[in-house]
Amino acid sequence: MAHGAFEKTYAAADFRYERLPYRRAGASGLDLPALSLGLWQKFGTDYPAQIQRDIVLHAFDLGITHFDNADRYGPPHRAAQQGFGDVLARDLAPYRDEIVLSTKAGNPIGPSPYLKGGSRKTLLNSLDHSLRDLGTDYVDVFYHHRPDPTVPIEETAGALLSAVQQGKALYVGVSNYGPEQAHEAAVLLRGAGVPLLVHQPRYSIFDRTPELNGLIDLAASDGFGLVVYSPLAQGLLTDKYLNEIPAGARAANSAFLKPEQIDDEYRKRASALNDLAAERGQSLAQLALQWVLRRPEVTSALIGASSTWQLDHNVAALGFPALTDDELAVIDEHGVDGTGLGR
Repeated sequence: MAHGAFEKTYAAADFRYERLPYRRAGASGLDLPALSLGLWQKFGTDYPAQIQRDIVLHAFDLGITHFDNADRYGPPHRAAQQGFGDVLARDLAPYRDEIVLSTKAGNPIGPSPYLKGGSRKTLLNSLDHSLRDLGTDYVDVFYHHRPDPTVPIEETAGALLSAVQQGKALYVGVSNYGPEQAHEAAVLLRGAGVPLLVHQPRYSIFDRTPELNGLIDLAASDGFGLVVYSPLAQGLLTDKYLNEIPAGARAANSAFLKPEQIDDEYRKRASALNDLAAERGQSLAQLALQWVLRRPEVTSALIGASSTWQLDHNVAALGFPALTDDELAVIDEHGVDGTGLGR
């Protein structure tokens, strides 16, 4: 988002804290909105700056106070942080104390050995760069983006600890860690007096990994919350692909979803789930969001958005009745782990 691109003065909606529930992150004192806005996709230089701004500000008006970023998000890398930094400076600066900003480091952003991994140099250098991108003195949550088995976990956890000690982050998290790695990190951080706040895994009706590998149980015992990403399975848990792949859809042009993943078995299962959602008077996407949030260990579900309408639609998911045991059984029947995920 280029400087000088915006003219309108923003004032946050008065009733923004009445729109959606907040949930406690594990054993901490921090509440997060049940839905958080992720800037993983649609927040690079290839997407209109004004639409990005509209989405961010509308999210805040809806009570979405948590904005999830990473040095890798773009394109190009760091563009999402820089764009959000422009909106923060121009519109949201008066509300900085009401916002939870998170960012991540460690996923490769270049060929240099210092632009990837879990070393102290990689993580702390990236955080300094991210603070410049965002135009803020601190982030609320600093994550290691993915595990690095080539670096001692003590070094990675120590870098996260230093971020807090230096006042550059209030809390720390990990993302994409397996249960054993997450437990090691949690033990080390807790022993140093900076408990692991959150873990960010992928979780959806079609990706049950956190249930199957014990991560959800570990979150409860180790006291960290789960901020789950891809709760709509990259759009597979919407009605978009039930019949064909629409022109311009993510499956047609994304590195994260390929046309061959949308096969007859996927359509059969997704259609059955869509029928259940229709019986409940909601969309498949709304059903999928309710499903991940049914677990108390899940603090927040990350949603993306390409329009303010999508934000409104997803927030409306929180207003439907809780899923019954019979409905959960139907979801289990058709929501087979691995469906459409190409694995």
